[in-house]
Amino acid sequence: MKRLLAVSALALSFVAGAAVSAQVRDWHDLDNVHKHVVEAIHEMDRARAANHYDMEGHGAKAEEHLRAAERELGMAVDAARR
Repeated sequence: MKRLLAVSALALSFVAGAAVSAQVRDWHDLDNVHKHVVEAIHEMDRARAANHYDMEGHGAKAEEHLRAAERELGMAVDAARR
């Protein structure tokens, strides 16, 4: 009985590990987020221009973060496509 329980636990652990470790192959959602971030960068450019770029440095910092997010999402999409 103990042997059967141990074998069952091992088999269940193997199946659960295989299910959890499966790679995500659907990169379309990431690509859509990437496109939205690029749109947000363009909107930020327009907002900063309309405010003569004077936002006490917050606009530049926000744009810096958006550009970093855009780079990371681009790399994530490339990695998910492989």
